[in-house]
Amino acid sequence: MSVIAPSITAFSPAEYKEQVDRITGFAERVHIDLTDGEFAPTFTVGISDLWVPAGWSVGLHVMAYDLENFVPKLIALKPNMIIIHAEARGDVAAYLRLIKQAGIKAGLALLRPTVPSSVAPLIQEAEHVLIFSGELGRFGGTASLMQLEKIRLIKAINPNVEIGWDGGVTVDNAYSLVQGGVDVLAVGGAIHKASDPHASFSRLQQEIAKTGVL
Repeated sequence: MSVIAPSITAFSPAEYKEQVDRITGFAERVHIDLTDGEFAPTFTVGISDLWVPAGWSVGLHVMAYDLENFVPKLIALKPNMIIIHAEARGDVAAYLRLIKQAGIKAGLALLRPTVPSSVAPLIQEAEHVLIFSGELGRFGGTASLMQLEKIRLIKAINPNVEIGWDGGVTVDNAYSLVQGGVDVLAVGGAIHKASDPHASFSRLQQEIAKTGVL
């Protein structure tokens, strides 16, 4: 069963609180973006600014080159999942193993140009692979459904891995993404920019729960 994970991309503690408040009461699995100002051109809130309501299942998406500055500190927060980029510097596989050794789900994100076969050892190490189709460090982007082809290639490398999608998810394409094999849809703008975020979340859930053919 696929799930909708509202995402948080905030640039100040005040904005972070606003976004948390906007999805509190209906969000269960949540995707939080963290950036370094280099890998992604924006600076999100710092690690010390992170807090979440009790009961949330949190995935932290690290859009950063230097994993040493992020991963050990994030492990200490004991989230449900930490997602790092295949395009980061250093020994990405070692960081995936470090995350798993801490009892945290290890996620690997792939930018649009990254071909799964070029990072096959990392995909084998990962427990979740995030197909990134968005704008680095901000809400938005377009869900390029061409990227769904990656799922078949990823599953050929690691058949049991969970598949995530980040970027451009809307009520109009959520069903197609799930039918294409996505397990977790990170949704930012379609929820936060809606006049009624809860209603938007509910509509997305209805879309991905539909049965039938396209």
